[in-house]
Amino acid sequence: MKILIVGAGLFGAVSANELAKTGAQIDVIEKRDHIAGNIYTKEIEGIQVHQYGAHIFHTVNKQVWDYVHQFADFNRYTNEVVANYKGELYNLPFNMNTFNKMWGVITPAQAQAKIEEQRAVLNGKQPANLEEQAISLVGTDIYTKLIKDYTAKQWGRAPKDLPSFIIRRLPVRFTFDNNYFNDPYQGIPISGYTQIIEKMLDHPNVTVSLNTDFLANKDQYVHDYDVIIYTGMIDQFFDYQFGALEYRSLRFETETLDQDNYQGNAVINYTDADTKFTRIIEHKWFEFGAGNKGKTVITHEYPQNWTRGMEPYYPVNNEQNNHLFTQYRDYAEKNAPQVVFGGRLGMYRYYNMDQVIAAALQFVQTSKLFK
Repeated sequence: MKILIVGAGLFGAVSANELAKTGAQIDVIEKRDHIAGNIYTKEIEGIQVHQYGAHIFHTVNKQVWDYVHQFADFNRYTNEVVANYKGELYNLPFNMNTFNKMWGVITPAQAQAKIEEQRAVLNGKQPANLEEQAISLVGTDIYTKLIKDYTAKQWGRAPKDLPSFIIRRLPVRFTFDNNYFNDPYQGIPISGYTQIIEKMLDHPNVTVSLNTDFLANKDQYVHDYDVIIYTGMIDQFFDYQFGALEYRSLRFETETLDQDNYQGNAVINYTDADTKFTRIIEHKWFEFGAGNKGKTVITHEYPQNWTRGMEPYYPVNNEQNNHLFTQYRDYAEKNAPQVVFGGRLGMYRYYNMDQVIAAALQFVQTSKLFK
């Protein structure tokens, strides 16, 4: 059996590693000039720089946590995000530190009473969109300062035009816990993420070719291989024949500064409308200040509308797009049974890293293609 994996990101690398153990011969092709997809890290001034935005590994799945530890040691990094609203600094996710700074409240009961008071603007209505869901969770003041404009920048549309489930991922706590995630397992790989993918692909049964565009020779690849694991955009694979799915793209501006400490935190979100970027990442703080003395690397992150030819980062999972994805998925099952679509783009789903690993492991273990 000849197996081709398109994309040397996390889904493709886990699949390659697991299938190679069975004795299968795997060819991996990648259109970029490096492996590791969007989790690619590169050392600059002794600092592991997250080239495509902040990636913090977190999971509730101990099996996945143990699995990824085969390939790297992890530090104890805890994601504690700060929000900057016109010079006012607030802790995220929303917790007692946030409520105290916003309203001066001291006790959880006072914070809950304030939220209840502001929630009254909904008149008991069941939240039907992100705006209403946010107000229901944290009231109008926090929504206005920390959610409304940031969300509009991130998604390119007003919160009232977005589904409510997006905001449900963000915890609301009546404690002084600044940990962004509730997951029990969390950290950053010491020496970066790229090494993880390198080790996954380092097998005598795996060959890797960079700067190789699958779509430029799609018909030939489909003819030559028994199974293709495709981690690109499913709509692009089928030449957008039912129409294009929507994505959000990002632009990164990264610079090296001649100073030890620029902002004192790995991630600071900018939540006002006048600031065009959504956040600044200072990469050294993912590894507790590691790096060359007197140097730091920062990245400004700008969300963008996606158009064909741009890098897609986030699927826009509204009802219309999910219906269109279902069309492509059903068509693929009937017309391309030897092609498996995986990862964020292939499954048109907002996957965290642990979810990508779990999905790839499940695919390899259960797929009838390899029985």
